[in-house]
Amino acid sequence: MLWFGALGTAALLVVAVTLTALSPLMALRTIDVVGTSRVKASDVTAALKDQLGRPLPLVDFGAIRSDLAAFPLIRSFSVESHPPSTLVVRIVERVPVGVIAVGTTFRLVDAAKVTISTSATRPAGFPVIRASGAAGSTDAKSGFDAAVAVLQALPAHVLGSVDTITAATKDDVTFTLSGSGAKVVWGSPDQSELKAADLAAIMKSAGATSGSVFDVSSPHSVVRK
Repeated sequence: MLWFGALGTAALLVVAVTLTALSPLMALRTIDVVGTSRVKASDVTAALKDQLGRPLPLVDFGAIRSDLAAFPLIRSFSVESHPPSTLVVRIVERVPVGVIAVGTTFRLVDAAKVTISTSATRPAGFPVIRASGAAGSTDAKSGFDAAVAVLQALPAHVLGSVDTITAATKDDVTFTLSGSGAKVVWGSPDQSELKAADLAAIMKSAGATSGSVFDVSSPHSVVRK
């Protein structure tokens, strides 16, 4: 009798919890979008409005994933349920790494070559990426991927002065520096930390002038031409 009584109590508790979770008191009323900069939070909220009114346990996460796929600037997201009636959507946006010139327009792109914005004038503060060869792909052998890997490895003080970066393969990355116009032969993205240190040292000792070429492709035998 005690066993059946305990079982009955547990069953009633499960039913009570289920009914509470599915009650109007737990209906989704607020969607908070955080982490956005280029994407409008209000646009994300509007895209997810069909979830409003659903009990939190019945929110359709598959539908949310599908709705957010329409935003190319969203790289990833996570969703948190905050009972009784709030859903928090945390957005991670794509980060621009450089500019690709296409005809008379400039495309600001991220590391996956996804276009973040398009303009008739070159966006300030970003290097132009000129990747030939396998530039259309972004695998480890492509010029584009190699150029991006180098940009991401550069220390901020060097990255900020890169004007144009060029690569046809993963092994022949070069870039020019704004202001001086000096050229840096980088080679592959391998040992980029050591190459960056070598570049900083040789630029400090020799200076960078128009026509200067710094070859750090072999970090143990740096050359200034």
